[in-house]
Amino acid sequence: MDVRCVVNAQDQLGEGPCWSPLESRVYWFDIKGKRLAWYEPGTEDSGSFALPMRASAAAPRSQGGLILATEKGLAACDPVAGTVEMLRPFALPDGFRTNDGKIDLDGNFWWSIMDDNHGKRPGAVFRTTPDLHTERMLEGIHIPNTISMSADRKTLYMADSSLQTIFAHRIDDLTKVSRFAHTAGQPGSPDGSAVDAHGYLWNAQWGGWEVVRYTPEGRIDMTIKMPVQQPSSCAFGGADVTTLYVTSAWDDLTPEKRAQQPIAGGLFAIETGVKGLALPLFEG
Repeated sequence: MDVRCVVNAQDQLGEGPCWSPLESRVYWFDIKGKRLAWYEPGTEDSGSFALPMRASAAAPRSQGGLILATEKGLAACDPVAGTVEMLRPFALPDGFRTNDGKIDLDGNFWWSIMDDNHGKRPGAVFRTTPDLHTERMLEGIHIPNTISMSADRKTLYMADSSLQTIFAHRIDDLTKVSRFAHTAGQPGSPDGSAVDAHGYLWNAQWGGWEVVRYTPEGRIDMTIKMPVQQPSSCAFGGADVTTLYVTSAWDDLTPEKRAQQPIAGGLFAIETGVKGLALPLFEG
């Protein structure tokens, strides 16, 4: 498949892409750069603005704008006006920040926190309902990533990147969990994911130079080579929701390695020919 760099954003830690159908834009973050960026495939326009805090995940709201998971709590963002308003402040443990996040098919916003020192201490995963009720759902995950619901609503996919493993949790009982896929013995670790309409999981593999599509049974269906070592997350978008947008990062790369991949930190587009799973808007 053809992989295009659509925005050479130079993100230190690009993360959290999400598609806004109301604005026909894909949004994403540079976590360490404290920046929210956007790209409109219809016009090829792009832009970004500085955030007052680190943020890492978002979901589009039904009334417009985004809900953000930030190190200060949950916030409402108007990307057009460039404003951020705190909705539900949270005090994270010292040295922690938010990481992955995504809305589920029932309209709940899931988000995670991790120790910014490479996940040395375990993090946790939270679920926020449209009325902003927030509950800790999982803990003990050192680098929580993927956070995606299966197309049949029965499974929550969760990665612990420190274990190089994607787990499958039963939605009706998250304690019932099995190993879905892993990259043990390989250079890459599972990072952010997106699910397509057929129930396949697309996973960006940090350090592995690739995006991998897994069957609902956890078998490798397809591997897409990337021009960057650290693809970090992905989301379906575009007019027909068949474009996979992939964020990336140059964080932790040596100067020599960064010179070998000058578009590290860019936003990439892959025309998959496969419809992504349409995600709802956040009603809160």
